[in-house]
Amino acid sequence: MGETASGKSRLGLRLAKQYSGEIICADSWTVYKGFDIGTAKPSASERRAVPHHLLDIANPTDGFSAAVFKRRATAAIKDIVRRGKLPILVGGSGLYIDSVLFDYHFMPAGVQGQREELSTLTLEELLARIQNAKIDTSGIDLGNKRRLIRLLETGGQRPLRSSLRPNTLVLGLQISSDELEEQITKRVDAMLMEGLEQEVRQLSSKYGWSAEPMKGIGYREFQAYFAGTQTLEQIRARIIRSTIQLAKKQRTWFKRNNSIQRLQNPKQASPIVKKFLSK
Repeated sequence: MGETASGKSRLGLRLAKQYSGEIICADSWTVYKGFDIGTAKPSASERRAVPHHLLDIANPTDGFSAAVFKRRATAAIKDIVRRGKLPILVGGSGLYIDSVLFDYHFMPAGVQGQREELSTLTLEELLARIQNAKIDTSGIDLGNKRRLIRLLETGGQRPLRSSLRPNTLVLGLQISSDELEEQITKRVDAMLMEGLEQEVRQLSSKYGWSAEPMKGIGYREFQAYFAGTQTLEQIRARIIRSTIQLAKKQRTWFKRNNSIQRLQNPKQASPIVKKFLSK
């Protein structure tokens, strides 16, 4: 695991090739069909080189959840092991990763119609309801409307979690902040060169701006550009800034996981993996 643009996908691919592995993508955006460039989805050549699981499994209009991810990722792990391969979970979506590592038991869905009603409220109105209900918001992204709605649905109850699953090695790639910001800038520029603007234009026309994946970084920013209120350079700067903010949140999440063996350099991974597999 690691922050966005930290090089974790590249490391996961290298380890998969080295140890006959298959990759399970733990990313809350790459699950969506058609959202490719803006989510930095693995390329066709990378997928040919190593099997990837849980990509392109969700329709953009249906949404997706950590509970569904956990169920499908667990099934993929069992299938990969059954075939004598090494399952490698790779991603930056902390809740998705932890749901598998610590066998989360998620709360049931809210009462019928509640989510639809809550979805009509603004961020400020949701926060006011949470405050009035005296619900603990520690560890919750208060700028994420989906998280706030789920908090109200469950009355503040969190998923139950177990200890770390057996036979599991947890590696966290953590490069310096300066290097990470440089990598993020390079990635955003590469996305724009690859045709991100055209992808967003096509997807926004097909699904509208209210579709869940259209709210992701690299997509939502373009709404102002298409409306003619901001330049492409301003959109580029906003995407970079939002991605850096996301990386900071990811780093904060991963700091809470004491099971992680932290790596400052991806070259540190191979000997650790070799030793782990030889036990």
